[in-house]
Amino acid sequence: MGLGFAEIYEYNRAPITKHSRYTESFLMSENIVPLDQLGMNDVPRVGGKNASLGEMISNLGSLGVEVPDGFATTAHAFDDFLDQAGIRERIHQRLDRLDTEDVRELALAGAEIRGWVIDSPLPDNLQQEISVAYRAMSANGKEATVAVRSSATAEDLPDASFAGQQETFLNISGLEQVLHSIKLVFASLFNDRAISYRVHQGFEHADVALSAGIQRMVRSDLAASGVMFSIDTESGFEDAVFITSSYGLGETVVQGAVNPDEFYVYKKNLDSASRSILHKNRGSKLIKMVYAEGDSPENAIQTVEVDSAERELFSINDDEITELAKIAVTIEQHYGRPMDIEWAKDGEDGKLYIVQARPETVQSRAGQVIERFRLKATSEVLVSGRAVGNRIGQGSAKVINDLSQMDQIQAGDVLVTDMTDPDWEPIMKRASAIVTNRGGRTCHAAIIARELGIPALVGTGSCTNDIEHGSEVTVSCAEGDTGYAYAGLLEFDYQQHELTKMPEIPVKISMNVGNPERAFSFSRLPHAGIGLARLEFIISNMIGIHPRALLEFDSMDSELQQTIQSRINGYAGPVEYYVDKLSEGIATLAAAFAPERVIVRMSDFKSNEYAHLIGGDVFEPHEENPMLGYRGASRYISDAFKPSFELECEAIKRVRNEMGLKNLEVMIPFVRTLGEARAVHQLLEDNDLKRGVDGFRVIMMCEIPSNVILADQFLEYFDGFSIGSNDLTQLTLGLDRDSGLVAASFDERDPAVMQLLKQAIEACKAQNKYVGICGQGPSDHPDLAEWLLEQGITSISLNPDSVIETWLFMAEHYKSS
Repeated sequence: MGLGFAEIYEYNRAPITKHSRYTESFLMSENIVPLDQLGMNDVPRVGGKNASLGEMISNLGSLGVEVPDGFATTAHAFDDFLDQAGIRERIHQRLDRLDTEDVRELALAGAEIRGWVIDSPLPDNLQQEISVAYRAMSANGKEATVAVRSSATAEDLPDASFAGQQETFLNISGLEQVLHSIKLVFASLFNDRAISYRVHQGFEHADVALSAGIQRMVRSDLAASGVMFSIDTESGFEDAVFITSSYGLGETVVQGAVNPDEFYVYKKNLDSASRSILHKNRGSKLIKMVYAEGDSPENAIQTVEVDSAERELFSINDDEITELAKIAVTIEQHYGRPMDIEWAKDGEDGKLYIVQARPETVQSRAGQVIERFRLKATSEVLVSGRAVGNRIGQGSAKVINDLSQMDQIQAGDVLVTDMTDPDWEPIMKRASAIVTNRGGRTCHAAIIARELGIPALVGTGSCTNDIEHGSEVTVSCAEGDTGYAYAGLLEFDYQQHELTKMPEIPVKISMNVGNPERAFSFSRLPHAGIGLARLEFIISNMIGIHPRALLEFDSMDSELQQTIQSRINGYAGPVEYYVDKLSEGIATLAAAFAPERVIVRMSDFKSNEYAHLIGGDVFEPHEENPMLGYRGASRYISDAFKPSFELECEAIKRVRNEMGLKNLEVMIPFVRTLGEARAVHQLLEDNDLKRGVDGFRVIMMCEIPSNVILADQFLEYFDGFSIGSNDLTQLTLGLDRDSGLVAASFDERDPAVMQLLKQAIEACKAQNKYVGICGQGPSDHPDLAEWLLEQGITSISLNPDSVIETWLFMAEHYKSS
C-alpha cells in the first residue's frame, strides 16, 4: 500500500530524476514545473490537484493508470503576479471587511476582485516561461490542445474537497488563449463560491494561492467521461467502486447538467475471473459537451443534444466499467484512503485516462456513528430522483430560476431549481433540502451538499414544474438510492447509534432486507447477515415487468412491446434483462453482507400482486383469496410458471458461480405438502442448484401448520427452517391479517402460535439443522425475541430499525439470566 494522505503531505521524497521526453524540452523554474516532476509533497507549491496529478504520473503509470502530461504554474508565480500588479493588499482589504452571509455584497466584492485580476498583465518572465512549456507540448507544427485547470494550495485535502470552487477551461489552443485562460483561472480564486467556501471551512484567504495546471486534452468529446469514487458516497460502504458516466466532456457530469449512467463494482472480485459489476442504472444523458470553434476560453466548448438512440444505451461497456474500477482501487491503495476521481475516455485512441484524483471528504470521515431517518407516514409524491445523503429535510419550497433570486431563500427553505453548481454554495447552506431537475450523485453540487449535511434530490426532471413555489414539502433521501419530495410537512423519526462493540448474545441477529438500494447502508449495522431478502422487491422495483411477458415478448401486442422495450434498452434482450437485473439486486445484497449468510427467498408474489407488473394482467388469474391461492412452491412447479422460476434459478447461479458470492442461500416459501417439497427439491437440482455443493443450502419457510406437524418429513428436503411468523399466525388462528375487522386478534404471542414455534425449533434442533425466524414478530415484540432465545432458536432476523434495540434488550436479559 502507498503512503496515507496524512503522511504523504509531510513526506520529503527524493527528487525525481527520470524525466519524460516532453519535460526534457524545458527546465523547471520558480514559476513553472512539469507535472511528472511533482508529487504530494508539492501541495504548497502547486496545490492539491496538480500535486496529485504529478504523484500519479510518477508512481502509477507502470500500474496502468494513464494521466495526460502537462505543466503547472506555481504558487510563487501567482503571488508574484499579485505583487507586480499591485493588487494583493486591495484584495485582502476588500475580503477582510466582507460579510459572506450577505450574498449580494459577496457578489459585488467577488466581481470587483476578479476584474482587478483579469485587467492586470501577467509578468513578462512568467509569460515567456509558459510559452516555452506550451511550445514543448506541441508537435509537428500543430499547437497542442489543452485543459487549463485550477489547483489551490488549500484544495483536495482530506477534510475539505473544495470541489468545483475554481474554474476549468477546456479545448484551449494557441499561446494567447492559454495565457488568457491562466488569468481567468487565477481570477477564479475569488469566485463568490470560493470566497464563501473558504470562510465556511475556516481557511484564511491570504493563506491560499492558486496554481494553473496546463494538461493535454483527452478527446472525451468523441467518447465518454465521468466521476468515480472508491467508496459508496451515500453509505460509506468500502467494498464497492461507484462510477458515473455520460457522453462527451466530463463537465456535464461534474456540473450536474446531465443525469449520467451509474455503476457499482465489487472490489473483492476485481482480481479474479469472477464478474464484478453489481449494479447498472441507465441515465437519461440528454446532452453532451463537445468542442466548439470559439475564439475565447469561454466559448471553446458547446453543449449539444445526444442522439435519442444513444441515450438508450450505456455510455461505456462492461469491460471499461471493470477497468475503471481497477484503476480506482489502484489509486486508493496508493494514497491509502478513499478517493474521488475524474476520468475520461479518449475517442481517438480508446484509452481511459485519469484527469483528477482527490480525497473523498465525507464518508471517509463519518466515524462510527450511524444516523437513521424514517418517515412515520407518506403523502402525495411530487417528484422523485437520485438521493444524495440519507437525511430528511422539509420547509417552504422556493423555486429559484437563477442566482438573481437568491434573496428569496431563507434559512430552512427547500431550494428547488433546474440545477445547482458551486456558485450556489452561499445559498445552499441556508436550505434544509435541495431538489433539482438535472444532475447526478457525483456532481460538484452533490459533493458540497454532502459536506454541508444537506439532503439533495437530483435529476428529478420536472421539480421546477411539479413543486409549487411557497408550498410546504418534505424531501426524503432516507429510502435508498431513490429519493422523494412529498407534499406537506411530514413527521419523521431520527435515531443516532454509536457503533461500539455490541454485547455478546447466544443467538445470531440478522436482518430482513428487501431493497438492494439500502443494503450498503444497512450493512454498517451489527449483523450476522440477511435472514430474509424478498426477491419480489427486486422484481417489482428494479424490473417491473412480468417474467412471462419477457419470456413471450415476441407474442405480446405492439403497444406492450414498446413499453417493455423502453425498459430493456441497453441489455442483450428481454430474458437477459430479467436475469441481469435479478442478478444485480441479489449480488448487491450478497456483497454488502459478505461473508455473512444471505438468505434470498424466491419470489412469493400472489396473483393479484403479479398482475400489477407490466404485462401481468395478461397472465395472472383472478382469485377470490390470493393469499391462499397460486403462490410459493405450487406456482414454481406449475407448467405455466416453471420457466419463470428457472430464470430465478439462473440468477442465483450467476451470483454464486460467476460472481463467487458463495454466502448466498435460498429460501422456498409456502410449501403446503410433502409432494410440493419433493417437486421443488427436484426442480432446483434440475437447474444445477444442488444442496451441499459448494456449501449451497436450501431453507424452507416454515409458515403453514402442516410444516410444523410434519416437520421431520419436510426437513428431509431442506437444510432448515426459517419461521415466517406472519403467515403462521394467520393460518393457525384462522384470520386475515389484512382485515381491519379482526386485526386486534393477530398476535404472534398467542399460545397456539407459540406452541407451533416451539415444535418447529425442537424439530430442527433434533436434526442439527438451521432454525431461524424472519417474521415481523420479534421486531415488534422484544419479549417474543426473548422467549425465542429461551427456546434455543439460532437466528433471529429483524427489521433494520429494530436491530440495535432488540440486541441490547436480549443482551440485558442474557446477562441477568
